[in-house]
Amino acid sequence: MQWFEQFLAAFLETGRNVMPIVIIIFFFQLLVIRKPLPHPGRTLLGFINILIGITFFLDGLKIALFPLGELMATQLTAPAFLNIPDSTAAIDWRNYGWVYLFGACIGFATTLAEPSLLAVAIKAEEISSKSINAWGLRIAVALGVALAIAVGTFRIVTGTQLYYYIVAAYAIIAIQTVFAPKLMIGLALDVGGVTTSTVTVPIVTALGLSLATTLQGRDPLLDGFGLISLATLFPGISVLAYAQLAEWRRKKRNSNHT
Repeated sequence: MQWFEQFLAAFLETGRNVMPIVIIIFFFQLLVIRKPLPHPGRTLLGFINILIGITFFLDGLKIALFPLGELMATQLTAPAFLNIPDSTAAIDWRNYGWVYLFGACIGFATTLAEPSLLAVAIKAEEISSKSINAWGLRIAVALGVALAIAVGTFRIVTGTQLYYYIVAAYAIIAIQTVFAPKLMIGLALDVGGVTTSTVTVPIVTALGLSLATTLQGRDPLLDGFGLISLATLFPGISVLAYAQLAEWRRKKRNSNHT
């Protein structure tokens, strides 16, 4: 009974959050376009399904993903696991190799499971007449996110400033856009925002906050956030690198044929 009351409260809160979108759609549909909805019953049913799905998703975050991220960060940074005397010892970034590896694996796995990226990759393959491979694009993005989370956890452990990494990433992207195939530049810059969506953001955020909380001398507000910003930038680097590699291989193959 208590769970049902909590679920109902979350459902009503979700409805209030989604209501502005519904009002805008109905306003333009009925007062600007001045045409009725073609299938009002199906639209209402879809709206209810969205509310139920979002409510279950948010409830799942609170029950599973956030506690799981906190648990993993706590275990991976425990003095006994790291073979250091106690939690007050000076932080040596070389002791946290498993944290970097775990962050990279989580970033890679959640990106492959991201439904938004799957949709964009399929559309990119269709529009480009299969000159862009959907699976190759997803792997390239996943590798970029994996590198971003590994670098981000390294930043949290060392306590270095976030803007160093952001400036460096933008500089690399700016250089890559000069040499990358023009077909891929817009897509590469968009996939970062697509990647940081429903699956990736909750787990990565939980990992960053929990890691900053468990490390001595780290502020969760200052050090815990920032992983998502890196996860939006590094996929652009990896996708542009993937495009440059594919272009190089194509030119080499053509030169061999000639």
